[in-house]
Formats: sequence, structure tokens, C-alpha cells
Amino acid sequence: MKIYNKYIAAIALSLVLAGCKAPMATVIKDEVKENVPQNFNQEEQGDANNNSGTTPWRQFFTDPNLVALIETALKNNQELMITLQEIEIAKSGVLAKKGRLTPTVSAGIGAGVSKAGRYTSEGAGDATTEIEPGREMPDPLGNFEGGLMANWEIDIWKKLRTEKESAVAYYLSTVEGKNFVLSNLIEEVADNYYELLALDNQLDIIQQYIKLQQRALEISKIQKEAAAATELAVKKFEAELAKSKATEYTIRQQITEKENQINALCGRYPQTIVRTKEDFMTTIPQTVYTGIPSQLLANRPDIKQAELELKSSKLDVEAARKEFYPSLEISATLGLEAFKPSYLVKLPESIASSLVGELAGPLINKSAIKANFQTADARQIQALYEYDKTILNAYLDVANLMSKVKNIDQYYKLKSEETKALEQSIDIANQLFKNSRADYLEVLLNQRDALDAKMELVEAKQKQLSTVVDIYKSLGGGWK
Repeated sequence: MKIYNKYIAAIALSLVLAGCKAPMATVIKDEVKENVPQNFNQEEQGDANNNSGTTPWRQFFTDPNLVALIETALKNNQELMITLQEIEIAKSGVLAKKGRLTPTVSAGIGAGVSKAGRYTSEGAGDATTEIEPGREMPDPLGNFEGGLMANWEIDIWKKLRTEKESAVAYYLSTVEGKNFVLSNLIEEVADNYYELLALDNQLDIIQQYIKLQQRALEISKIQKEAAAATELAVKKFEAELAKSKATEYTIRQQITEKENQINALCGRYPQTIVRTKEDFMTTIPQTVYTGIPSQLLANRPDIKQAELELKSSKLDVEAARKEFYPSLEISATLGLEAFKPSYLVKLPESIASSLVGELAGPLINKSAIKANFQTADARQIQALYEYDKTILNAYLDVANLMSKVKNIDQYYKLKSEETKALEQSIDIANQLFKNSRADYLEVLLNQRDALDAKMELVEAKQKQLSTVVDIYKSLGGGWK
């Protein structure tokens, strides 16, 4: 009999071991991270000690009106509030995984009644059994019980610990996701604020242009009366004046929409955006220091988020792989049980207990476990590609914006020169027109060119300021 039991145990052990054979996770070399360039621009050497991405946003932005808008957005923005709830959900996931490492204990009470057939082993046994001398077993037989029940999966392969570590990594990734939302929110508020100031200045320009057109129209009417100009010149100036007034209303609508866009970011109903437009054209953009590309890995929250998601996915693969191994569960109960409530207090006769240990592993039909493993393996490969894509896009963002900063500065300087020259030509053309030495078309063309140049100069200033904000965010700034 002992030899027979040994054979049974050996067969069971071999079957369990056969079920423990688990596939290996796919390993892909992360070449993007390993080959990050030393500098953003091969012609210039980066300075690791100077990186604007580490500057807190309250120090980076100096306009008090903009700072107040950002503070309001950080308190009220709905997208940010949604992200904070994602963090709470992930935190609950960590607690749930942590709870699986400890025994589950529950308490319960119960009552019931049963009647066994007389010609069954249970019924025949009850009929011939006396509880006490002269007292037979009751029929039907009641059952009253109450006690504690415990279940515990022993983490022999550290599968549960791996699942908890994965949940922790995912939770940390949601925190970095929140930081990325902060960075994007600050960038969006600042960009829209500068666009609003640009529209304010363009509105002033078009209003000045309207006054200029009104004076030119008056002159053309006087010249017509003096036979120095024709009705065609008058109609041309009238048409230009109407066009300018229409443009004014278009800009006013754009200002309203831009204000409401900022209010939406601040999580509030429409109201006037406090700002100072007079200093816009004289605002000097901050100097931005890019540091070295490897600092993006530590500064940019989207890269850190992708890295933590990659870590979580790898841990998920490891946990899915351990599903092929047998699991050990222990169940225990301790309580009181009797067929009559008054007998529950008779100790130790009414005490009931049990202790069961179960070791079980998958043997056949493991398709569900294999599918879960393959899904987790594919997701960790996907997370790796996502991580590499995030690093690459971050590097390209900074490289492109560095080039844009230089080019927009040169563009702004040249537009300033063009504007000055055209402003002088307007005065000359108007003077010649008054003296009937220039055609009205020359006046119109000069005025239109000057208007376009001024409008483009304002747009260049807005792009100049917004590009600095964009590169600050691309370096990982804005969330600290």
C-alpha cells in the first residue's frame, strides 16, 4: 500500500511539473533609448548645467495677469480633475493587489433543516443514534452554525507580489500623466493668452487704418470736387474703408472666441480676460537653455509615464507567465455548530473546525492562460514601441523648436524693418496724393502693404513668444 501511494504521489508530481512549463517573454533591444544623441544640434554643444525645463513655471512667466490665469486653470480645469480621478482609481488598484497578499477572513452565521431517507446510510445511522441516553436524534434534523472562515493563497512564486508591483508602476505612470496634463495646460493657457494680446494689437492697427482710410476718402472727395480726381478714386477708397470695417468686426469676434477659449481652460463661464496689451510688442522673449537630450528622460513627464507603463507591462507578462505554475491555497474554518440552538453553548462538543490545503496547477486545455500570456507579451512590446516613439518625438520637438526660435527672431527683425519703411512710404504717398502728384492706386497699395506688414509683425511677435513657451514645455517644464 505504501509503494502504491508513492507511485500515486510521483505521478501527481510529474503531472504538476508538466503543467508548470511556461513560455518565455519576448525580448527586444531598446535601440532608441540607447542611441539618444549627445546634442540637439550637432553644431552646438549643450550645457547640462543650464536647462530651462527645470525652471518652475512661476519663475518662467513674469506677466502677473498670465500667472493669475494659470493658477485659476490649475484649480478648475475639468481635464485636470478627470486626470486626478484616474490617479485615485490607480491607487485603489494598488490596494486591491496588496490585499490579495493577506488572508481573507469572514464571519457568518447560518441555519437550516434536513431530512434524510430512512433507508439511506445517513438516515439509518441517525435512527439508531442517541444524543443522550434515552434521547434519539431529532427528525427532521436542524443545523445551526456560526464562526470564522479564512482563505489564503500562498504566494510561492511571487505572482501576487509581481501583480502588486505592476499596479504600483501603473499608479506612478498616472501621476506622471497628471504632470504631463499640467504641462500641456500651462502651455495652452500661455499660447492662447499671447494670441489674445496679438488680436488686441491687430484690432488697434485696423482701427488706425480705418481712420487713415477715412481721411483718404475725404481728400479724394475734395479732389473730385476740384476736378483733380475721379469718382472711381472715391469709390475705391469707400470700398477699402468698408473692407477695413468688416475686418474690424472679424477681429472682434476672434477676440470673443479666444477669451471664451481661455475661460474654458480655466473652467469658468465667459468673462473678460484681464490683460495689458500696450506692452505686448515690446515684450522680450526669455532666453531658453536646452541642456542635453538625455535630460529629457528625467524632465519630460510623458517620457516617464511611458517608461512606467513599459515597466508595468513587463511585470504583467511575468505575472501571466506564473499562471502556468501551480497555486497553493489554504482554507480554514472555526466556529460552533449544533442541530439545536441551546447546544451551541455546550463546549467543547459544539466546536467545529477545518483546515484544508490545496495545491493545483493547470494540466490540459490551457488555451485561456496562453491567450492571457500572449496578450500581455504583445502589450509589453507595444509599450516599448510607445516609449521609443515618445523619446523620439520629444527630441524632434526640441530640435524643431530650437530652429524655429532662431528663424522667427530673424523674421521678426526683417518684418520690423519692412513696417518702418512702409510707414514712411504712406506719409510720402499721402503727401503726393494731396498735391495731385500720385495716383490713388499708389496710395491704396502703400496703405494695404503697410497694414499687412503691421499685422504680420504682430503675428511674428505672438509666434516669438509662443515658440518660447512651446520649447519650455518640450524640455519638460511647466509641471513643477
